[in-house]
Amino acid sequence: MKNFYIIDFDSTFTQVEALDELVRISLKDHPERERIYKEIEDLTNAAMEGRLSFRQSLSERVKLLHANQDHLKTLVSRLKKKVSSSFSRNRAFFKKHADEVLIVSGGFKEFITPVVLPYHIKQENIYANTFKFDEEGKIIGYDDTNPLSEEGGKVKLLRELNLQGNIFGIGDGYSDFQLKESGLIQKFYAYTENIARQSILEKADHITPSFDEFLYVNNLPRAISYPKNRILCLIVGDVPEQAIQVLKKDGFSIRHKTSFEEKYVADVGMLLLADGQKLEDHQLERAVKLKTIGYLGHSRENITMDIATEMGIVVFDDPKQNPRNSQFIPKRMADFINKGDTYLSTNFPNLQLPKIASAHRLIHIHSNVPGIMAQINQVFARHNINILGQFLMTNQQIGYAITDVSAQYDKQVLKELKQIDHTIKFRVLY
Repeated sequence: MKNFYIIDFDSTFTQVEALDELVRISLKDHPERERIYKEIEDLTNAAMEGRLSFRQSLSERVKLLHANQDHLKTLVSRLKKKVSSSFSRNRAFFKKHADEVLIVSGGFKEFITPVVLPYHIKQENIYANTFKFDEEGKIIGYDDTNPLSEEGGKVKLLRELNLQGNIFGIGDGYSDFQLKESGLIQKFYAYTENIARQSILEKADHITPSFDEFLYVNNLPRAISYPKNRILCLIVGDVPEQAIQVLKKDGFSIRHKTSFEEKYVADVGMLLLADGQKLEDHQLERAVKLKTIGYLGHSRENITMDIATEMGIVVFDDPKQNPRNSQFIPKRMADFINKGDTYLSTNFPNLQLPKIASAHRLIHIHSNVPGIMAQINQVFARHNINILGQFLMTNQQIGYAITDVSAQYDKQVLKELKQIDHTIKFRVLY
């Protein structure tokens, strides 16, 4: 059966609640703006959590706007810069599935349409409310005949649309859950990249910290092969908040602890250590999922570099303790995970590459012995894989190869690359 994807706009497709942003724009010079901001925010949350009817919340918020068409233009410009990161990087999905993606929102077409159209979403697949304006362009109300202005409006709209197929709902609020409650959709995915409402999480079929996660669990085409929210990033010790925010903003699953607790050893994928923290050899040897370590200080006396290198773990450190490196080191870690860059690493050959469109990037870390690249390319040749770009750097211990291949390939290719003798680590980047 055909699949349909019903996607919310506020705090889902975008990082913010658009009406909240609009009131901040329109009331920036109002003497009571802070009180009104708080009132609108409370009305928004009450509706999203099911404590207030949607129509009552909407009516009260619109009354407080004091906005006009010029304010809307400013809002649209701001919202275009606030599209959720994981939606932004998956434009290709929306282009390929343009007929199946619907934006269904209690927000307003006047600001939703210009934000989502560049993502190949069809105008006829955008369902939202519309404002009413006076002759001077001031917002004076909204079309209250639109079902999306009512309590349970998304349910009423979907009943009218009568879509035939499997329907998946993605959103952050109570109105999105109502679709599941009504039986109109197969699964409800609570979207938490921007906000997590506990009352909604408890009712979801699946908690979805990013759009990558939704695509991954449904085996759909995506920009990155493995959702970053599934990569455990452990931060240990007195690490500056700006360093933590770099990794949190990138979407990794963050845990901040005072010490490297045993329960995290088997599952940690990234490790950021404060200066003075020591990583014991027995911990490092058992951290089989660990891909990169960032150290905010001199790592040589606190990490056995030979073990890290032999395990294919890329280390970035800050021997001179430059204050700017509290952000630089986590950025290098993220660039390794996202692009495969090892630039300025402590123990790996330096490699920094541009992203190639319409390609899959495969990373192969192996012992530096003769013939490995020949074996890698024999695998590609046997499966008629088109190589778009290939790069190899070595040091005394390891070889680090990155291959960009055309998007279509048999999954057997990955299995064979992992089985090449002397392979240390292999992964598909995107």
